Amino acid sequence: MNNASGAFVQGAEAYGRFLEVFIDGHWWVVGDALENIGKTTKRLGANAYPYLYGGAGAGSGLRGGSPEVSGYATPSKEVGSRFRD
Repeated sequence: MNNASGAFVQGAEAYGRFLEVFIDGHWWVVGDALENIGKTTKRLGANAYPYLYGGAGAGSGLRGGSPEVSGYATPSKEVGSRFRD
């Protein structure tokens, strides 16, 4: 009897391997979720409070803002003329 491991020992080893993979997988998922939550929170904070994140002014941090306010672009024609036929 060189191999004395019976059904109980093999079952315990299998359960230990399963538990290790289960816990490791959950740490991976939780870590990814926390990382994504942190990035999203930072992005929302930068849009809500651009002066805290190095933005120039209140209107410059938001995407889709008026080019006249943000200063990144100058409109080539008036907004009303874009919708006329």
